[in-house]
Amino acid sequence: MKVYSKKEDIRTVVDALKDQNISLGLVPTMGALHAGHLQLVKTALAENDKVVVSIFVNPTQFNNSEDLEKYPRALNADVSLLEAVNKDDILVYAPTVEDMYGSTLESQSFDFDGLEHEMEGKFRAGHFDGVGTIVKRFFDIVKPHKAYFGEKDFQQLAIIRKLVEKYSIPIEIVGCKIHREADGLAMSSRNARLKPAYRAAAPFIYDTLKAAKTKFGIKSVDKIVEWVENQFNKNELLNLEYFVIADEMTLKPIKRKTKNKDYRAFIAVYADDIRLIDNIALN
Repeated sequence: MKVYSKKEDIRTVVDALKDQNISLGLVPTMGALHAGHLQLVKTALAENDKVVVSIFVNPTQFNNSEDLEKYPRALNADVSLLEAVNKDDILVYAPTVEDMYGSTLESQSFDFDGLEHEMEGKFRAGHFDGVGTIVKRFFDIVKPHKAYFGEKDFQQLAIIRKLVEKYSIPIEIVGCKIHREADGLAMSSRNARLKPAYRAAAPFIYDTLKAAKTKFGIKSVDKIVEWVENQFNKNELLNLEYFVIADEMTLKPIKRKTKNKDYRAFIAVYADDIRLIDNIALN
C-alpha cells in the first residue's frame, strides 16, 4: 500500500481516477487508528470505488500543546490495519505539517453561524478554526465525492456540514454511528493512553448518558443536568467538564423540550489528564 506524503502526488493520482469516472470517498483521521476508524473506512468502501484515508495530526486544532505532543502517532501500524481491510482500493495520504501549511502555521478564521461557540468551542479556543482549515484543505486537494465522519465528534460533524454549505463545496458529508467498546466506551485514539484504573472507570460516561436519556422523557432539563453533575461529583476518578442537552440543529443548550425538534446530550470528561467526549441522541 503506497503512502503519499505530498499533496501534488495524491492530487495527480485522484485526478487520474476521476478521469476514469471512479467514485472517491475520503476518511480524514489523525491516525492511531482503531475499529471505529476502520468501520468508517469500510462504510466508505461500500459506497465508493476508491477511498483516501488521510492521516495527519493537525497542530492548529490543539489548544493544549501537551495534548498535541502526547497524541499517539503510529503510521506503520495504521497502514498495516488498512492493508488488512483492503490493499487495493485504499490510498493513504499522510502529509507533513509543511505540506499542509507551508511556512506559516496558522488557521483560517471561520464563521459557522455560531455552532463553533457552543460546548467544545467554549473550552478549546480556536479548535474549530483549526478543524475547518485542515478539512477544507483536504477537500481542496482530494476533491472526494463523499467524506465520512463519526458522530462521536457530533459538533465537528455539524460544523463540517456547515462548512460545505457556506462554501458551496460539492461533497456529500456522511455521518456514521459511534463505534463503542464492548463496555460502551466510545472508541477514541486517546483511550490507549488511559491508565488501567481510569480505563475501568470510563464506561461510567456512557452509562450516565443512557440514564440521562431515560430521564429525558420524565424529568426537566435542569433536573437531568443536576443529576448528572451529582453523579460525577461522587465519582473519584472522573471529572466532568461539561454536560449539555442541546438542540441538534443549533447545538444551543435548551431549558425545555419542544415538539418536533431533535435533542442530543453532550459530555466531556477528564480521566486523569485524558479528555474524553461522548454524546447520545435523546429523541
